[in-house]
Amino acid sequence: MNRRTFVTNAAWLTIAGCMSPWIAHGEAIAETMAVAAAPDVLPAQVGRWPVDQQVRWLRHAAQTGALEKLDDAQLLALFQSFDPLTVPRYIQEGPNGYPSYEFTMRRQERIRGIWPSRADHMLVRLTREPLRIYAKWLPDGAHSGQEIIYDESRRRDQMVGHLGGVLNVMPLWVSLNGALAHAQSHHQVRDLGTEFIASQFLAEGKKFAESGIMRPDQIDVKTLDGVRVVAFTYETPTGQPAYYAKKETLGLDLRHPWFQTAESYDNEGRLFEKIVFETVTPKTFDDSTFDPKNPAYKF
Repeated sequence: MNRRTFVTNAAWLTIAGCMSPWIAHGEAIAETMAVAAAPDVLPAQVGRWPVDQQVRWLRHAAQTGALEKLDDAQLLALFQSFDPLTVPRYIQEGPNGYPSYEFTMRRQERIRGIWPSRADHMLVRLTREPLRIYAKWLPDGAHSGQEIIYDESRRRDQMVGHLGGVLNVMPLWVSLNGALAHAQSHHQVRDLGTEFIASQFLAEGKKFAESGIMRPDQIDVKTLDGVRVVAFTYETPTGQPAYYAKKETLGLDLRHPWFQTAESYDNEGRLFEKIVFETVTPKTFDDSTFDPKNPAYKF
């Protein structure tokens, strides 16, 4: 598969804010402001602008709903026309989630070489500063009835949970890095949320730059589990363990600067992780949301 090599590590330092940003000319700014009022601009026109202007237009089109109104062909042409730094800059500038929000997600992970026949379907409530998480496994997915709570202000390195289901086993406090915590996932509970995938994308991007890779191998418009995204597929030269995955497909949310889907493949080409955020809704929670004694929970 052919790749265009066009970025250096310095470009990723620019994304991280370690170098001075692009200085836009007055004409480019005026053109961008005019296009913001006319989201049906031709993709080729946007593709001729400096990165700053492309990022600004993309953010406006997403926030106003103009981006998701484009058909598949228009979306594909638009993202193919972007400068290779536009999407990383858009993700880096965020926000990659909400300070406090609720989301539903479907996820599958290959554990000890076995791919699960059913996805976990989860409801998660999350708030930051301090980080607190409540997660429940919903009835139509695997591990139905399980619940966990994590509150870093109480026990930073532990979470409390129970197995749920018919047995409804007594809740236990377990280490975030213990065998029980990783029985169903390679990740920590702290990795739940849209922010983790965005931060991982940016971290992996620095490795891509060192290998001369920045532009995705493939761009598609996909609908996964009812979620429509622009999907970027990156294939790494050496795969694991140097990279998180040999190949990864990340689906960009059409309204926000985060990824709504992620599919990761190992060195043998097997899918080892699939995540789909179905809904992401900002919400405010009180202390009872993260209290095992909440009567709405089964602890």
